[in-house]
Amino acid sequence: MAINGKGRPTKEQAAQAALVNEWLGHIANYDRAFKAWESRCDKIIKRYRDDDRDVGSRDTAAKFNVLWANVQTLVPATYSRVPHPDVSRRFKDTDSTARVGAMIIERALDFEVQHYSDYRDAMSSCVLDRFLGGRGTAWARYEPHVRALSGEPVDGEQVTEDAEEPREELDYECAPVDYVHWKDFGHTLARKWDEVRGVWRKVYMTKSALESRFGEEKAKTIPLDAKPEETQRHETSGDGEALYRACIYEIWDKETGKAYWLSKSLKQMVDEKDDPLGLEDFFPCPKPLFASLTNESLIPIPDFVLYQDQARQLDTLADRLDGLITALQVKGVYDASIPELGRIFTEGINGQLIPVKNWQAFAEKNGLEGAIDLVDLKNIYEALSACYEAIQQCLKIIYDITGLADIVRGQSEAQETATAQQIKGQYASLRLNNMKQDVARLATELFQLKAQIYCAKFSPDTLIKMAGVTELSPEDQQLVPKAMEMLLGERAMNPDSKESPNPLRIFRIEVNSDTMVQIDEDTDKQRKMEFLQALGMFFD
Repeated sequence: MAINGKGRPTKEQAAQAALVNEWLGHIANYDRAFKAWESRCDKIIKRYRDDDRDVGSRDTAAKFNVLWANVQTLVPATYSRVPHPDVSRRFKDTDSTARVGAMIIERALDFEVQHYSDYRDAMSSCVLDRFLGGRGTAWARYEPHVRALSGEPVDGEQVTEDAEEPREELDYECAPVDYVHWKDFGHTLARKWDEVRGVWRKVYMTKSALESRFGEEKAKTIPLDAKPEETQRHETSGDGEALYRACIYEIWDKETGKAYWLSKSLKQMVDEKDDPLGLEDFFPCPKPLFASLTNESLIPIPDFVLYQDQARQLDTLADRLDGLITALQVKGVYDASIPELGRIFTEGINGQLIPVKNWQAFAEKNGLEGAIDLVDLKNIYEALSACYEAIQQCLKIIYDITGLADIVRGQSEAQETATAQQIKGQYASLRLNNMKQDVARLATELFQLKAQIYCAKFSPDTLIKMAGVTELSPEDQQLVPKAMEMLLGERAMNPDSKESPNPLRIFRIEVNSDTMVQIDEDTDKQRKMEFLQALGMFFD
C-alpha cells in the first residue's frame, strides 16, 4: 500500500480500507445468520435428489420421496409457461404517442424473452429454488457487444492519432437476466426487504474474464480462490489452475448509490462505479421469491420443514411396507422322507401332478396336510393393509399442511358432486393463488428492470429493431420518433446523453399470473365460448 511522506496511509486509502472492512463485516454477518439455513437447504436438496442412496451407499432402506412429488406438482401449478408482458399507459387517456411507446416496450420485451433463453431459465430456476430452499433470486444486467472494424476509415469518420487503439462499433445490445444460486446471493441483514441497504452476488471468473473485465495489470493481483467443488464443477481434464475461478463479490450499495467489485481474498475493491444502471430502486435484482417469512427476519422457512416429521414417518412406513412385501411369499416345511413334495411349487404347473413313490405311507400320514406345513400369510397381509392405510393417512396430513388438496392433484371421489368438488377446489386454491401471485410479481419486476435498462442504456436503433416498428401501421410509424423521445428523452437524439426518463412513471408493466399456468384448458375454452355467445347475442 502506498503511503504518504509521514509513513501513514492517505485519507483516500484509509477510506477505501474502511469501506472494504465494512462490507467484509456485512458479508460475515450474513454468513453467520444464514449458515443454519444453508445447511438445511443442502439436506433438503439431497432429499429431493435422493442422493443418500447413490451407488455404493450403505443406506438401503426404502423411502417415499414425497418432497419430489409435491415440488413436481407445485412448480407447474405456479409456473409452466413463459409470461407475456403487458405494457399499457399508466393513465387511460387518448395519447397516441404514449400508446405507440407502450407498444415499442412491449414488443422489445417479448422479442428478448422469445429470442433468448436466459429469462425462461432464470424464472424456472427461481421457482424451483422457492419450493426447495425457500428463496429464488435473479439479477438483471446490461450487456453491450462490440465488434472490431477493419479496413480504412470511411469519409467523414474521425480517427484518433493513437494508431494502436482498436476501432470498434456497437454490434448489438441485450439485457439478460441471470439466475443467482441461493448460495451465491446475499444482502445486509434486515427484518423486511424494504430495509435492506445492499445486495451482492458471487461471480466466478476465469483468468481471461478477469483480464477482460478489470485489465491485465489488476487481473494479475486477483487470486483464483474458488475451488472447482465450490462452483459445483467436476471437470477431470486440463491443468489444475484452469479449474479454479476467482470469486468476485458484486455489491450494490443503495445508500451510497455505488456498485463495488470486491475480492474477499485480496481484501480490496477491484472496481467501483456510480449507479451503473440508473434503476428506480437502484438494485439490479427484484425482491427474491420467498417461501414462508416472518416479520422479524428475511431467513426463509422452506416448505419441507413444515412437514418433515410426516415425511420421516412416510419413509418408515415405506421401509416397513418393503419388508412386508418381501415377506409376503409362500414358505413352509415338508416331510423329508417324501422328497417329491419339494417339487410342488417349482415344477408343478396347472394340471400337472407330482408322482409319489410310496403312496400308501403318504396317505397314512394324512397326505399333503400331514406332510406340508406352510407359513400363515394372513397376519402379514393384515399388516400390509394397515401399512397402506397408515400411508394414506400420513399423506392426507401432508396435503392439509401444504394445501395440496385432492382436487388440485386431479383426484376425486366418485360419490362427490360437482359442487362439492368445486368448493374443495376453491378452498384448495387459496394458498396456491398466493404462490402464483408471488411468481407473477417476480416475473413483472424482472420485466420492469429490463424496460428501465432499455430506456437508460439501449441505443435508439437497437430498440427500434427489437420492436420491429416497420411492421406497425403507417399511422403508428409516423408516431415512432415522438414515442422514442418520450422513452429515451435526450438520448433519442443524442445516444451519448446520460439523461433518460423512467418508463415506470409513464407505463404500467404487468404480468397476469394466469398466463403462466395451464391447469384446466377446458375451463378456459368454455369461458371463451361463453364470451363469444354473449357477444353474438349483443350484436343480434
